[in-house]
Amino acid sequence: MKALRQLGFLRLNFRQPGPEDVEDRRVMLLFRNRAELKKAYGELQDELFRLRDRMKQQEGATARVQEMLATLEARLSEPETAYPALVFYQLRRLWQDGHELLERFVADLARQQQERERRLLLAEHNRRQFARRQQITQRLRGAETRAAEAQAKVAELQRTRDSLTRIWHFFKRRDIERQLQAARVEASSADLALEEARAAAERLEQEPVPEFPGLSLEARRAINLAAIAYAEVLCLRLAHTPLVTLAREATARREVVDEYGSRAECEALMAEIARARRMLRDRTNVAREVKERADRLRELARYRYPSDTAPTPESLAFSEGDALAGRPIGASAARMPNVLAEDTWDLFRVLLR
Repeated sequence: MKALRQLGFLRLNFRQPGPEDVEDRRVMLLFRNRAELKKAYGELQDELFRLRDRMKQQEGATARVQEMLATLEARLSEPETAYPALVFYQLRRLWQDGHELLERFVADLARQQQERERRLLLAEHNRRQFARRQQITQRLRGAETRAAEAQAKVAELQRTRDSLTRIWHFFKRRDIERQLQAARVEASSADLALEEARAAAERLEQEPVPEFPGLSLEARRAINLAAIAYAEVLCLRLAHTPLVTLAREATARREVVDEYGSRAECEALMAEIARARRMLRDRTNVAREVKERADRLRELARYRYPSDTAPTPESLAFSEGDALAGRPIGASAARMPNVLAEDTWDLFRVLLR
């Protein structure tokens, strides 16, 4: 009885919940639901405010575009302002042509280099696998030979023991038993080595081909130098014209400017732009010119950090003797622009990181 009193703290409440308890639970549930609803309502309000802000931003952007279209429409409706607008957008197209040529050039080089490095990675993997496979195969053959020899020795000792049935064979039979026990231990060890060799062979066959980690740092640097060289080649083709500067200025502006002269001057400039676009697309001697300039850039290029893929623009500053081809030499010589420092043709957008 005393023990039962000591366990009095284990009393259980078998009282059935009354109406007041049920009502209390309902009130607590209502308060909990109300708090969750307020939280959800607050989140919806925040989302509504964000959507309204985005809608206002979009409305502002749409209004600006409509204003630009209205301005362009007004310009195109008058011959005096239509021709400068045509020149403006053709200059922007010329700049975009140079950018697209660089973009395709880098993409082609990257794809070719990826295929080359992927093949090298696979060839190196196969070479290592072949060397390991030879070692494992040699180990497996040796283990099979030793296991077979051990089993043959056990079988031979068993036959010898079984043939010793006479009473005078007692001592010889006991000696054979000792040899048989040692042979069985040796056979077990040989079987274990054989299993390990087979497991190693299976693991080798199940090893996956390593994933391609991407272009190496040296490859990305070489491709970027080739892209810089190609940008210089494109500038060289237009060196006798002011079109590169005009195209850069037009690309930097958002609205048309009336800086291209009269109608006749605009027509002459548009004809020059058309010739320039054909010159940029001309692939004659491109590979040779790019290689020559890339070799020169490779000697000049310096990198700020060991992991950088693009050289520092100041390291590519041109020396006194690097005048444009076919131009006067000396102080009056036309200099090749530093395409990396000036971001000609939006070069930084195509360089590999």
